[in-house]
Amino acid sequence: MLKIKPLLAKAAICFSIFLTSGNIAFADNGQELWLRKVQSNSVEVICKKKSPILSNAIEELQRGWQGKKGAKITLTISEDKSIKGDGFKLGKDGIYANTERGILYGVFELLRRQTLHQPVGNIVSNPSYDRRVLNHWDNLNGSIERGYAGRSIFWRGEKDLVVTPKDLELWSQYARANASIGINGSVLNNVNSSPRMLASENLKRVKAIADALRPFGVRTYLSVNFSSPAILGGLKTSDPLNPEVVKWWKNKAGEIYKLVPDFGGFLVKANSEGQPGPQDFGRTHAEGANMLADVLQPHQGIVMWRAFVYSSTDKDRARQAYNEFKPLDGQFRDNVIIQVKNGPIDFQPREPFSALFGAMEKTSVMPEFQVTQEYLGHSNHLVFLSTMWEECLKSDTYQKGKGSTVARCTDGSIFNQKHTAIAGVSNVGLDSNWTGHHFAQANWYAFGRLAWDNSLESEKVANEWLRLTFQPLIRDNNWEDKFVDPIKKMMLESREAAVNYSMPLGLHHIFSANHHYGPGPWWAPANVRVDWTPPYYHQASSSGIGFNRTKSGSDAVSQYAEPLASQLNDIKTCPEIYLLWFHHVSWDYKMKNGRTLWDELCYHYDRGVQQVRDFQKTWDKVEAFVDPERFHHVQSRLKVQARDAEVWKDGCLLYFQQFSKRPVPYELERPVYELKFLQTVNPMQLTGKPSSEEWMK
Repeated sequence: MLKIKPLLAKAAICFSIFLTSGNIAFADNGQELWLRKVQSNSVEVICKKKSPILSNAIEELQRGWQGKKGAKITLTISEDKSIKGDGFKLGKDGIYANTERGILYGVFELLRRQTLHQPVGNIVSNPSYDRRVLNHWDNLNGSIERGYAGRSIFWRGEKDLVVTPKDLELWSQYARANASIGINGSVLNNVNSSPRMLASENLKRVKAIADALRPFGVRTYLSVNFSSPAILGGLKTSDPLNPEVVKWWKNKAGEIYKLVPDFGGFLVKANSEGQPGPQDFGRTHAEGANMLADVLQPHQGIVMWRAFVYSSTDKDRARQAYNEFKPLDGQFRDNVIIQVKNGPIDFQPREPFSALFGAMEKTSVMPEFQVTQEYLGHSNHLVFLSTMWEECLKSDTYQKGKGSTVARCTDGSIFNQKHTAIAGVSNVGLDSNWTGHHFAQANWYAFGRLAWDNSLESEKVANEWLRLTFQPLIRDNNWEDKFVDPIKKMMLESREAAVNYSMPLGLHHIFSANHHYGPGPWWAPANVRVDWTPPYYHQASSSGIGFNRTKSGSDAVSQYAEPLASQLNDIKTCPEIYLLWFHHVSWDYKMKNGRTLWDELCYHYDRGVQQVRDFQKTWDKVEAFVDPERFHHVQSRLKVQARDAEVWKDGCLLYFQQFSKRPVPYELERPVYELKFLQTVNPMQLTGKPSSEEWMK
């Protein structure tokens, strides 16, 4: 078996050394992520069993041990009732787990704790979800849909399927990074899948990828196109109840498992945004999902069936996923998991949680988060997403009384789910720093940590990532106070800042055109379906602004359990962060702080701009603690973000002012752009383009 050593661990990754202000500084392209090299001590590792995963665990310990020199550490695999799934126990003299993966995760946790100077002994850690998966929206031609960090690490085009040593090393790097934060699965291709994904020549490359990921405990999955039997297989139909179709899928599954024995299963986007599905043949989502589940069941594979569905016929797009899937509760096979986006629309800067969480009591449901920043400034904006995900996971659904949080409704704590899982849409690409923005690495890290422990607080996650990723360049006993604390504060405020300067108080989906970058509350071409246009969502008029989802409107509130439904339905008790999501509100409505709604909108937009400017000041103050390459990269991106925030503020306030007929409060900053100019220009022409343009293709 070919042993691929991670490039991250090799001395081949070099850093140029030069002098700055009398201190030695390093040019750092960010490729090492949070797995920085450390000065290690010798350690004796004892492990009776042998396997590629255990070999990597031993190698990691020997490379990164910071405990007592010459210490003995035992790695033990045995049944322990206190350990669940791939969990582990850290003892004073070793690591204990029920699985090889558990040993590897325990090693990374031990080393992380050593680096962070945290206590190590007598700790049991069990994962919140069995399957912790990154969804890559990578296409066979090497482009990435909604990817802002370069081209795909997996695909270069069907004419270039040769697997090189460089490929294997890169995939090993990627797998190691995932293992270090507990991610154990990767979907290798776009949910808008090409039927060609299942062509035999492409599956051979899938095998090579799987072989490289497996030694770090990462399983491979594939997104599949529901029409593959007809388009790829040449059948007359792809009807899931047709015997020939079922036979085709059985044969294809057999082909996959022969190449990849531990293949995880299929991810399916069906009857959504033009993608084919069982409804094309008069069948239900359950009938389509169950056919694939039956095909995979003999191989212990699963189906992750996305609930992201909507059509132009429903009066409120936010209601449709619930309307289609709730009636099917209990009809899905137990190896089907319904994959639900955190909110009912589409990865917006802020949404209430999807009403499907907790509503499907007899069906496994998994959250889907978006790590790539499709709606949050792409790789130009510094937005730490952990606070968004924490907000969702800790939201109370009340489905089984108080305390029925989204986390508990999906991790098996409340409902008897055979499989538990969580997915994150990956932000990884070929850029040297992997994610396009150095701080976007924190979102990859945060997803893994929250997938492992859905009760973690974002403050802890940010603190870990900063201390692991940025090591002091100069000796300063106050490094924590001068660098970690202010940058952590900036990270924890960044998502709220993005909400403030783009879509505060429950506004949503008011982006320009198709690239989802910059404001476009005015965008409503006559030839575009109405629910793809911002006016459909903000409903601005002389009478007010906001989407009425109360009982007198679309009644989306009734999809939530009581007492939450009544709380959201009443404008006086609806949380103001969701006010315009659930209510159409007059411009003169008095907010809790005494301001009118219009003035409060203005203050939020202005606050967002000022927050980003404060981020610039905060970052500039820590220059002495950061290597020049990463410092200047982040500094440059913050300039772009500051200009973008101003564009958002001016564009939205000037547009909405046409309806409110009210002045921007005079104590606030004046607009600097003309509305007509912003309505005709691409926002990226004002601020610069993302690091990758593949998403535009």
